[in-house]
Amino acid sequence: MPLLGRPVKASRPTLGLMERTLFAIPNAIPMVALLGAADVNLRIIEEAFPALSITVRGNEISFSGKLEEGARLEALINELLVVIRSGQVLSTDLVTRSISMLEHVPQEHPAEVLSLNIVSNRGRSIRPKTANQKHYVDAIDENTITFGIGPAGTGKTYLAMAMAISALQAKSVNRIILTRPAVEAGEHLGFLPGTLSEKIDPYLRPLFDALHDMIDQDSIPRLMQTGIIEVAPLAYMRGRTLNDAFIILDEAQNTSPEQMKMFLTRLGFGSKMVITGDVTQIDLPSGQKSGLNVIRDILTGLDDIAFIDLSAHDVIRNSLVGDIVEAYGKFDELRAASAPRQLRPGK
Repeated sequence: MPLLGRPVKASRPTLGLMERTLFAIPNAIPMVALLGAADVNLRIIEEAFPALSITVRGNEISFSGKLEEGARLEALINELLVVIRSGQVLSTDLVTRSISMLEHVPQEHPAEVLSLNIVSNRGRSIRPKTANQKHYVDAIDENTITFGIGPAGTGKTYLAMAMAISALQAKSVNRIILTRPAVEAGEHLGFLPGTLSEKIDPYLRPLFDALHDMIDQDSIPRLMQTGIIEVAPLAYMRGRTLNDAFIILDEAQNTSPEQMKMFLTRLGFGSKMVITGDVTQIDLPSGQKSGLNVIRDILTGLDDIAFIDLSAHDVIRNSLVGDIVEAYGKFDELRAASAPRQLRPGK
């Protein structure tokens, strides 16, 4: 990627160190856009590069210290400038995610990830926030069937929904079908009064919530009445052939292997499927296999099918959610390691 900022003085390595380097920010970009109000972005950058001494004067940023760190800071500044030029406000979250991407996935360009606009509504654009999320979006674009597997908050369903609406707007599909199995999440709701629609509404509410973020609320009833958008339990898919549709199966970890096979074989011509789920949150009765757990072994290696794994690093809710997911993962690993091994009969 060509430099958008301009190093005024080239770095000269000496035993892994560099002389102070001046990095000029183009005059067209106000420094406050880069550094943030009251320098909030600058403080995040300083915390991420403790081995560097960073000074800002006018439209120049100077830094000295370890050579590798200086090169990474230079790359970060250029990426942030690209994000600003794309029209985005450089929030502390974007700065933090850019730093994380350069540290953990150095081959990725944060600006390419954070500037990818999937769909816009009411002045708000929906974009991937991590490198893995961009891989997920690219996989959906390039494959007929995509599996997005990962913990809560990683944008599995949300980004799939955005891709579905983008496909509908581009007229590459004629309708969107959203479905999920009606399985209770660890609690028994008992008898629910009301019509069939009212009974299943609690299971489908998360899909409606995502729809409301991406489509004008007044348009949703019309789109549903005309069948352009359909939200229904998984059981309603049986016996159908779904042509020219973008189909999303949410909470797929709560499908049985038979239900998963039934769903996948609904695929018709001109359609695309996205299956999302979290294999650590299975709500099926004890002893029943999850269709999402076994499907990778069955379909891996087939063309036009992609499996994308998301992790706690891809959580885009409150940052504490990512910490919680990681803590549960470590707890489960320790518990599995300390569990007594089951001996076979005769041993």
